Amino acid sequence: MSRSPSFWVVIPAAGVGSRMRADRPKQYLQLGGRTILEHTLDCFLGHPNLLGLVVSLAEDDPWWPSLACASDSRIHRAAGGAERADSVLSGLRLLGKLGAAADDWVLVHDAARPNLIREDLDRLLAELANDPVGGLLAVPVRDTLKRVGPDGRVRETVDRSVIWQAYTPQMFRFGALEEALAGALARKVAITDEASALEWAGQSPRLVEGRADNLKITRPEDLQWLAQRWSNRPEA
Repeated sequence: MSRSPSFWVVIPAAGVGSRMRADRPKQYLQLGGRTILEHTLDCFLGHPNLLGLVVSLAEDDPWWPSLACASDSRIHRAAGGAERADSVLSGLRLLGKLGAAADDWVLVHDAARPNLIREDLDRLLAELANDPVGGLLAVPVRDTLKRVGPDGRVRETVDRSVIWQAYTPQMFRFGALEEALAGALARKVAITDEASALEWAGQSPRLVEGRADNLKITRPEDLQWLAQRWSNRPEA
């Protein structure tokens, strides 16, 4: 395994999280006495190889200034966009102003994915350190998958042995990721994650298997599950 490289981080956090049915964006909901976003940022702020971190926020975000981490000198705020790709590209452009070089590694991580463990982060960094493309944490699917038609009936059973769920962080070179995202957005290509931008640019990102409990909080039951899990931790 290669030595862990230094890296930058971009956290797109301009979304509203409507499926949570809450009075604020999901990244500002409470988990273990702090906001989800604060826990997510902590996944990286304690890492010795961190060069800097950008969080992309909605321009009228009223919650961020109240967080203690808002004054952390290692965290820089970028303007969020209408879609995830817009927010990530905005964060990358700020990183460029902060001194990120074309060959520097950038990790993009979901704001509502606070259960990333250090072991998975270090594995991703080490295994991709010398990779020509980069890649992402992912998990093989466990359940049988069905492809359905517009009538809601099964058309076929999909071979799950070649299907993985894409997680974050996703790790790519600064220059390549910025170019791929900018090009795809300019051509109005649907980009759902950073890997899909590199795929559109003709690259094949590598998958690094991570833990399935690095879940993205999307629905109320996700938050409830994680809160219960954390309440049972020895350090809780």
